[in-house]
Amino acid sequence: MKTLKQTDISKDFDNKKLHIEREFDAPLDRVWKAWTDKDLLDKWWAPKPWQARTKKMDFREGGQWLYYMGGPDGEKQWCREDFKTIVNYKSFTAVDAFCDENGKENTDMPRMNWKNVFSEIESGTRVITDITFSSTAEMNKILEMGFEEGFTAALENLDELLAK
Repeated sequence: MKTLKQTDISKDFDNKKLHIEREFDAPLDRVWKAWTDKDLLDKWWAPKPWQARTKKMDFREGGQWLYYMGGPDGEKQWCREDFKTIVNYKSFTAVDAFCDENGKENTDMPRMNWKNVFSEIESGTRVITDITFSSTAEMNKILEMGFEEGFTAALENLDELLAK
């Protein structure tokens, strides 16, 4: 069995999907909370030196997380995550979209369909994330924006947070 203390991202262009696997040296309940509690998300979600800031979050099926990633020069990139399904401590699905500060979607930017699956393993917790896109062009746009590097850095932030 391979150990995934590093972020493993694979690209499936035929199916317009990113597959991400990562293991954390922390129990499932702590990892789940870090992914679903706005105060904890704000501490790790954005790659440094950026910071995530939640405007509102309602983690329930049909709920929404409205936040921005703020950059070192004061720039803000607003995003909205609409929660679709939640199976506590096991998985959740959501649609993520770029938006304005009121949550109005920017339809010029790609939408991402996220499925996050959490499982307890001997050394802690494994998180598997599949992100699907409506087109290869949208997937490429997210990759060109630095998704791989940014999400990897954010997951490293989560490692640091869980170690505390």
